[in-house]
Amino acid sequence: MTQDVEMKELPAPSNSVTSTTPSTLQHLKEIASLIESSAYAREVRRIVRAIRLTMILRRKLKATVLSGFLNYALNPGSEVHTRLSSYLPKEDEHDMEVDTATSATQTPAKHPLPELEIYCYLLVLIFLIDQKKYKEAKACSAASITRLKNLNRRTIDVLASRLYSYYSLSYELTGDLAEIRGNLLALHRIATLRHDELGQETLLNLLLRNYLHYNLYDQAEKLRSKAPRFEAHSNQQFCRYLFYLGKIRTIQLEYTDAKESLLQAARKAPVSALGFRVQCNKWAVIVRLLLGEIPERTVFMQKGMEKALRPYFELTNAVRIGDLELFKSVAEKFSTTFSSDRTHNLIVRLRHNVIRTGLRNISISYSRISLADVAQKLRLDSANPIADAESIVAKAIRDGAIDATLDHANGWMVSKETGDIYSTNEPQFAFNSRIAFCLNMHNDAVRALRFPPNSHKEKESAEKRRERQQQEQELAKHIAEEDDDEF
Repeated sequence: MTQDVEMKELPAPSNSVTSTTPSTLQHLKEIASLIESSAYAREVRRIVRAIRLTMILRRKLKATVLSGFLNYALNPGSEVHTRLSSYLPKEDEHDMEVDTATSATQTPAKHPLPELEIYCYLLVLIFLIDQKKYKEAKACSAASITRLKNLNRRTIDVLASRLYSYYSLSYELTGDLAEIRGNLLALHRIATLRHDELGQETLLNLLLRNYLHYNLYDQAEKLRSKAPRFEAHSNQQFCRYLFYLGKIRTIQLEYTDAKESLLQAARKAPVSALGFRVQCNKWAVIVRLLLGEIPERTVFMQKGMEKALRPYFELTNAVRIGDLELFKSVAEKFSTTFSSDRTHNLIVRLRHNVIRTGLRNISISYSRISLADVAQKLRLDSANPIADAESIVAKAIRDGAIDATLDHANGWMVSKETGDIYSTNEPQFAFNSRIAFCLNMHNDAVRALRFPPNSHKEKESAEKRRERQQQEQELAKHIAEEDDDEF
């Protein structure tokens, strides 16, 4: 009778838990076995796939699931198991017992692999950040970095690069980003000595982000110029590097290089990385305005970006018209947005461009106009607007912005007749820039191609050709999924 009663009581709780927990837990166990097999075979690509599968399960992670997985992957009672379990919140005891029971049916590894240990750190850290437990995430990330310094295995490099990112993120969310700058520099030195190129890419971007967060642009440029450069291993890290490089070039007044870097970062970023692409477009719009260009309307009408780019659209409209009053009102209206985007100082630089655009429109419209009328049309609000207008016109003539002369005796600006632009070198420069852009894109596409080894020597059979094509399709699908998940 006692056995019958027990059989009636057991199914109810197990059904309630198996509907949610075991499915996620089982997926994590499969990922763990994938990491184990890749560690033994030294296949880094499988670990990349394991991380991609983990990102898919990210929203399903719960404390009970992680506790059960830690019991499966690590030795219960070990130092690592105790430390990671202490970061997890204590939830319903009955769920914990069921998870432990389900994981106990699997024999835990007597000596867990370092890859599995680092993967457990990564799982717990992701869970803590998602749950907004930033202090616990800070402690967990610091412990994981301490453990990483003692490991030198190439199969850990992919996991380590993710840990570096979350390590920096946990300190940034708590406002203590400056504390880890020395540690990041030490980790970058270690990665360089170990020839961990993916780790070098990630840590260089984290250091640039750290410096730019505190407006240390000179130090960021010194680090960037002296850091070793090589072919990019991660498209996501390369996009981030281009974005940070564009910001540095913008502050250093190198607008042409900044524009190229920012537009390339926005173009290479995955479609799912909407926030990153919005930031790239914001800075690219400001840089193009500083160069005297007017961005096309389609830039502001991209899907999902209309609301975020609305302040910059109105700013572009004010610069295009050359209306100084409208420019001031837009700058004041969206001052909070510009300050949060850290573009307010760049917008202050645009005032001169607005004045120059208005002056160019005046020189086209009038063959001769008094300096007093120029000051009135430009809406100069200084103590001596006529003198300011005279100096502005003189500087614009010297820089070649307008084709005119100054009559100081009568106080006039006399515009010259507009020449034929096709008699100058402007069309040649425009075509040259477009051709160079297309050639660079073609070269990048050729470098990105992947060819099977010895394809020109061996003639493959129909069966091998089908297998190769299937593998290529799976690889392309995995690469596309990786681009979506990384951001």
